[in-house]
Amino acid sequence: MSDILKRILATKFDEVSKASAQIPMHTVRSDAEASLNDLTHQPRGFIASIEKKIAAGHAGVIAEIKKASPSKGVFREDFDPAKIAQSYETNGAACLSVLTDKDYFQGSAQYLREARNICKIPVLRKDFLVDTYQVYEARAMGADAILLIAAALDDAQMKDFESIAHELKMDVLVEVHDEEELDRALRLKTPLLGINNRNLRTFEVSLDVTMALLKNIPKEKRVVTESGILNQEDVKKMRAADVHAFLVGEAFMRQEDPGLGLKELFFKR
Repeated sequence: MSDILKRILATKFDEVSKASAQIPMHTVRSDAEASLNDLTHQPRGFIASIEKKIAAGHAGVIAEIKKASPSKGVFREDFDPAKIAQSYETNGAACLSVLTDKDYFQGSAQYLREARNICKIPVLRKDFLVDTYQVYEARAMGADAILLIAAALDDAQMKDFESIAHELKMDVLVEVHDEEELDRALRLKTPLLGINNRNLRTFEVSLDVTMALLKNIPKEKRVVTESGILNQEDVKKMRAADVHAFLVGEAFMRQEDPGLGLKELFFKR
């Protein structure tokens, strides 16, 4: 398979250029800053919600809402972000992750708004950020956290994006795939460190990615294992290795009721 990440990032630069021509940076920034004074849009504490679940002895699950992926196609035709979000919250999710990428994942900012408006748990904007414009855009649409993908950004960009996110009271999940990216990500302030078991260049998945990187991660970081968590054995394997935060999407999206899929995977006794 060709380098999917490279194609996605090229699309993102074009997307940002077109968006900023329609709505200039100063407007998006103003909207983002104004959201901090709006009671319905104030940040909800993404990291705090995960830690609260884990402190209670549960898994801290970031439940993902996504309609499709470049490698698997459409997961579900009956796609109702608000209904899915409500079911996730009811069945124990700590947070939500909502895909806002349109071209490759069939997501949208509107899906994030609909999901967040129906529930009380925090929401991550899941997208490929390549410009500060998107950081302000995330807060303006109501996101409580953003994703920084180390494979897509240089050190200066990651530091800059994180700084802006924190100024806007958003949390940051930094995502890595190998030791080199991990070394770079550890220089950031965020305690939330995602290890993606999916190679974004080939979309192949292996839980060994998380297991191999754990030995290099300081105790003060909260590891989030992402992708490839498909059954209770996968969950037990991670929790036995002291990994208690999970980002899961595909396993839930294929269920008739995604929230019940979450409950079955993480909370069934």
